[in-house]
Amino acid sequence: QVQLVESGGGLVQPGGSLTVSCTASGIIFRFNAMGWYRQAPGKEREQVALITNSGGTSYADSVKGRFTISRDNAKNTVYLQMNSLNPEDTAVYFCVVPSGVGNGVRYWGKGTLVTVSS
Repeated sequence: QVQLVESGGGLVQPGGSLTVSCTASGIIFRFNAMGWYRQAPGKEREQVALITNSGGTSYADSVKGRFTISRDNAKNTVYLQMNSLNPEDTAVYFCVVPSGVGNGVRYWGKGTLVTVSS
């Protein structure tokens, strides 16, 4: 049974930083690409960042230069470091295992809420 458990969400002021984490079980972590999606209130889910099994990364234009995705294969954990946060980054952030076909997702975590507000 695959489980993706996110942690680290919370309330942060505009301009602040936050790191969310996701620990995976039930998969051979080091063989899998991992990623983060988010869903803001009233909006559709959008892809935020991906990291391949070899460490290659890609980002949505809206977060490029502000967010960094990384992974620790020894801990089966993927991270999303978020800097220069603004209210538009408020969303539930989901950890995913991509399917490898287009933008498909094989597994979803339950999400962690990030709120950017003063």
